[in-house]
Amino acid sequence: MPFAELGLQERLLKGVEAMGYTEPTPIQKEAIPRALKGKDIVGCAQTGTGKTAAFILPILQRMRKGKGIKALIVTPTRELALQIQEFTHEISRSTGHRSMAVFGGVGYQPQIDKLRRGVDVLVATPGRLLDLQRRGNLKLDRVDVLVLDEADRMLDMGFWPDVRRIINLLPEKRQNLLFSATMSPKVLTVIKSTLSSPERIDIESSATPVEAIEQSVYPVNARQKSELLVELLKQRDLHRVLVFTRTKHRADRVCRQLKRSGIKGAPIHSNLSQSQRQRTLDAFKSGKCRVLVATDIVARGIDVDNISHVINFDMPQDAEVYVHRIGRTARAGADGTAISFMAADESGELRAIEGLIGSTIECRDLDGFNYTDRYVPSADRVPRKARKLAYNGGARRGRRRRGKRRPAVVGS
Repeated sequence: MPFAELGLQERLLKGVEAMGYTEPTPIQKEAIPRALKGKDIVGCAQTGTGKTAAFILPILQRMRKGKGIKALIVTPTRELALQIQEFTHEISRSTGHRSMAVFGGVGYQPQIDKLRRGVDVLVATPGRLLDLQRRGNLKLDRVDVLVLDEADRMLDMGFWPDVRRIINLLPEKRQNLLFSATMSPKVLTVIKSTLSSPERIDIESSATPVEAIEQSVYPVNARQKSELLVELLKQRDLHRVLVFTRTKHRADRVCRQLKRSGIKGAPIHSNLSQSQRQRTLDAFKSGKCRVLVATDIVARGIDVDNISHVINFDMPQDAEVYVHRIGRTARAGADGTAISFMAADESGELRAIEGLIGSTIECRDLDGFNYTDRYVPSADRVPRKARKLAYNGGARRGRRRRGKRRPAVVGS
């Protein structure tokens, strides 16, 4: 199905074509026609499947003329806000709409100046949005469409009271679009009062992490993790690597070790200013920085093509976080590899992950590495019965058909 069959106008079709995309993804096929009819939508699809285009394209087509912010997109992180804004800006070249992103960590005045010049689509993190509203720098009384992107993450990060305050500032009559990679019953309970007869869209994963990504576990003494990372980066063809640590202090420590070993890496976490984060991300995208060391709280919004490897320097304490982490690689049909370092006290995390994905992850050693005492789990261990990677109303999870090429993703 080409984009033209979704009911999009010629100007938007030209914009999509200019960005190099011809075939919509499943979430776009399901969501765009319904959103064009003005329906409230609850959409659940994994990261990298094109959710951004699924709401931006119908918003731009239905947008009325006149002054004031007409569409508000609320998202949990600055990186994700910038990602959405970048896509909106590109597609708006064919429509003439104005958009911007507001977020904390940078000065107020440039954002205030741009708001004064007029904005049609505003992408915002909750805290900065409320700050600007309290200061009298923006009005939300003309918003026709509210998008809550990554609603589960906003709930996890404690943003929901702010989101409720934002909702109370909006006109009661509006369209509501809620999109997320996972959709727990808790999120649906919290958001229920905001929606008006919503239509639910559940997009099955075209491939589980086991099918799409080569995964392995390297049992190692906790004190040797940095040394093992350096040796991996020296011996293997890891050209663009995203490393996850549990804390920002450890991310800094890992980067210092990489620098001492002659490997170009940089940290990205909440202690850095927004301008520092953006410079780091730009260097990683351009290839000037080979290794990006991130914490989970900022990594959600990282959208970088061709990440060859994700390395879990620390095993995530939440098994579902593992799915989000390794989903940074193998995007839009590309190949990818995920490696997890496992210390003795992280064996419980490994069991939880294997139970979630319904598969045993192979344990490996790095040839020539001098391991000290460590815990190596049994090779014949059997994972617990798999549960769903995301709440999807009981629908079965699909599998990718062998030999079928997955379409390029627009607006992931």
